[in-house]
Amino acid sequence: MSLFVSIVLSLLAGFAVPLQAGTNAKLGVLLGHPLWATAVSLVVSCIAVMVVMLIFKVPRPNIAALQAGPWWIWCGGIAGVLYITAALILVPRLGALNFIMAVIIGQLTISIMIDYFGLVGLPKQPLNLQKIIGVSVVLAGFLIAVRS
Repeated sequence: MSLFVSIVLSLLAGFAVPLQAGTNAKLGVLLGHPLWATAVSLVVSCIAVMVVMLIFKVPRPNIAALQAGPWWIWCGGIAGVLYITAALILVPRLGALNFIMAVIIGQLTISIMIDYFGLVGLPKQPLNLQKIIGVSVVLAGFLIAVRS
């Protein structure tokens, strides 16, 4: 896959995040509680991924390998619940832009730590001035946007 296609797909994934936050916020209002919206969202996600796996004829998982995996491999699901629930509670209060910018700052912060320390099984990546400047620019943009 080319770099261009990878970037376009990443942008499309990025487009999905605030749309998910907004639609789940409305779903939480309609259902009467944010956690119901989280549950419905995850059920719909499960159905959608099953359809995609059928289309791509994904082979059965290696269940035995799960037993050998580290304990933290299960935390992705918890992180998903945290994100979805926070989004549907906070987007109506903060607005989509402020919420997503705060999410991005959080993502960049933990990404630097993951890269630098080689967490969650990823290779260590050096921290350099360009990365610090890049994150600082995004942080400055967030602070400007929040103050307006």
